[in-house]
Amino acid sequence: MSKIPDDLRYTEQHEYIKKTGDTSVVQVGITDYAQGELGDVVYVELPKPGAAFKPGDVFGTIEAVKAVSELFSPAAGTVTEVNAGLESDPALVNRDPYGAGWMIKLRLANPADLDKLLGSAAYKQHVGE
Repeated sequence: MSKIPDDLRYTEQHEYIKKTGDTSVVQVGITDYAQGELGDVVYVELPKPGAAFKPGDVFGTIEAVKAVSELFSPAAGTVTEVNAGLESDPALVNRDPYGAGWMIKLRLANPADLDKLLGSAAYKQHVGE
């Protein structure tokens, strides 16, 4: 059974958004379910700060022993920070997807984008849990 925190928003592609202390900036990563499906993460390619994305745009890739997957932006915005820790230890995504394994921080262009994402109950249903 995957961990699916109630206070996050989710995409059908298994990214999550977590609010930060700044109401216009959110933390983005992949869900516990997604890291479990991928297996051991060996490399994460992320954008540079300042890169801008629309909802659904590819913002990077994640490579595991058995697969490479694209990462999709859950909302429109500009990258304010990238998790540099993933460069030397990409397995943080496996060990702590909602904490130390976050990927980017995104300054939201349109906070209403969050309303289009799945809540925890809908995401649990989406993944069959």
